[in-house]
Amino acid sequence: MIPAFLKRVLGVLGLFWLVITIVFALVRFAPGDPALFLVPPTATAEDAARLREELGLDRPVVVQYVLWATSVARGDFGDSFTTRGPVLEILGNAAPVSFGLGLASLFLTFAIGVPVGMLQAAFRSRPVDRILTVITTTVYAAPSFWLALALVAVFTYGATKLGLPPALRLPAFGLSTPGASLSGAAALLDLVRHSILPVATLAAVGAAGIARYTRSGVADILPRDYIRTARAKGASSARVYGRHVLRDLMPQLVVLFALSLPGIVAGSVFVESIFAWPGLGRAMLAAIEARDYPVVMGATVFYSAAVLLANLAADVALPILDPRRRRAP
Repeated sequence: MIPAFLKRVLGVLGLFWLVITIVFALVRFAPGDPALFLVPPTATAEDAARLREELGLDRPVVVQYVLWATSVARGDFGDSFTTRGPVLEILGNAAPVSFGLGLASLFLTFAIGVPVGMLQAAFRSRPVDRILTVITTTVYAAPSFWLALALVAVFTYGATKLGLPPALRLPAFGLSTPGASLSGAAALLDLVRHSILPVATLAAVGAAGIARYTRSGVADILPRDYIRTARAKGASSARVYGRHVLRDLMPQLVVLFALSLPGIVAGSVFVESIFAWPGLGRAMLAAIEARDYPVVMGATVFYSAAVLLANLAADVALPILDPRRRRAP
């Protein structure tokens, strides 16, 4: 009999291959010929056909899929159509940027969202709760690219029009100041200043969602008997929320943290493009525009693996963190 954990792993592997197979088909049958994007405007039809043959695009789609799948199974994602460099190298250079942006914003997401949600639950149906509900709902519903542009308009261009000194204007593009030769603490400070707007964009949307989730979870916990008993014994509100409510909510928050990690990385696609950050999202968008199939598929493999592994980790961790969810043998 196959153990339950092994069944989950096999199910994840099957779903993973199904996802990347569907994406492969969608990419290959999408309109546009990569050869026409790569050849110069003066190139002839013979030049385009020669390049198509060189890239292997003249073969049947089934053959292309088998060759690509075999290479991926060996850990080889091929070479980029545009740069002719290894796809793994391109993704490896971009991944640290996306991971740094994602982890920083994810930390702020929970550091802000959980206290706000608990505050809403503590004052539910009161003016504080209503005001915070309007704010979190508005921010959560706002598209990330719109919020990013709004922050740039206020803290970059708006600060410039107000005549604020350069130190108070937040940079809107890139990881560092162009032309500046910085090192040590100065370089770190420059990176932090360039990180404020993109991190704030992702953290604001994420924190609004976590706050709504936390409010609902805490509101379900507060009427329970052990909470009323703790209050009847004279426990302070800080002790009730910090020791009892938060501890009961912690397993769900840990699972939500695991599930949010790939979403934060994938959600940075538009943010990286707006702020000109050389991460995975920007690399994938550029590859889609150029019909660079190997890079698109490589990024798809990365995102699919991240989402499925996060779901598997959450599925395994939840019974460990919350014994009530353990299945009977």
